[in-house]
Amino acid sequence: MTQLSRTEFSTAVAELARERSIDPEVVLSSIEEAILAAFVRDAQEEGSFHEDWEYRVSLDNETGGVKIYGFPEGKPDQEVEVTPPGFGRIATQTAKQVILQKVREAEKSAIIDDYQDKVGSVIRGTVIRQDGRRVVVDIGRTYGVLPLSEQIPGEDYSIGVKLNFLIKEITQSEERGRQIILSRTSSDLVKALFRREVPEINNNTVEIRAIARQAGVRTKLAVYSNRRGVDPVGACVGQKGVRVAEVIKALGGEKVDVIQFSPDPEKLIAAALLPAEDLVIDLDQEEKKAKVSAPEDQLSLAIGKDGQNVRLAAKLT
Repeated sequence: MTQLSRTEFSTAVAELARERSIDPEVVLSSIEEAILAAFVRDAQEEGSFHEDWEYRVSLDNETGGVKIYGFPEGKPDQEVEVTPPGFGRIATQTAKQVILQKVREAEKSAIIDDYQDKVGSVIRGTVIRQDGRRVVVDIGRTYGVLPLSEQIPGEDYSIGVKLNFLIKEITQSEERGRQIILSRTSSDLVKALFRREVPEINNNTVEIRAIARQAGVRTKLAVYSNRRGVDPVGACVGQKGVRVAEVIKALGGEKVDVIQFSPDPEKLIAAALLPAEDLVIDLDQEEKKAKVSAPEDQLSLAIGKDGQNVRLAAKLT
């Protein structure tokens, strides 16, 4: 049996598993894959590799001893040892390289697992590079990715810029592996920011019943109180506007309108179209449509710049 140094091998495996909080089986299976890959490569170069054979590695986890076995495909009863002379040194060198790669991958996956429970929450990060049209962000223990679809048009994503992001989801693909996807455009980012700034939302005293957002421009949200005596709008705005000001700051100056939710469609529509006043609202309950008339001096307020006010009001209601 070819012997690998216990000091370099078995002890190293135990230390890697312990220090990096990785399952020892992950490390050991990575070692076996690396050793088998090294054997196949060398056997192919030397012309001793049989394409129609199956090969496996026998690894002694205590001593680091390695044996390679092979057998004709479909004939495991004809298995024989095929360990080349002096293979231990080659196996060790190759294994070290691949082990480090596999361990880094496993460590990254373990860290990403820790972020699974944080999906839907806010995290502060620093832009570290551009990857095509994607932005890579340092979020502490690992990196997140801000795809183009989650970027606010015109927002500054220069290297070193610090921003608040929504942890939107964790994805898996063969090409890029596991990734933490961030967002600056999601309405859930606004909700999460209000949860952070407003204790009454965090403890469900106040609810966000509806939200409409044009990222980077304006957000409207309708809030409702589950407790008598608690003003939901006042709770969200805060004393002297301090709470909503923090949300606006985190959104890069995006305007935020907080209105009182009402089960009465007319009241909700009227509130959604603020600051326009004296509106006449004609509801069609069957078609679920509303026709709104505004005095001439209120028309521009109701419509808003580039139609944003009326457009967001329509989404909100």
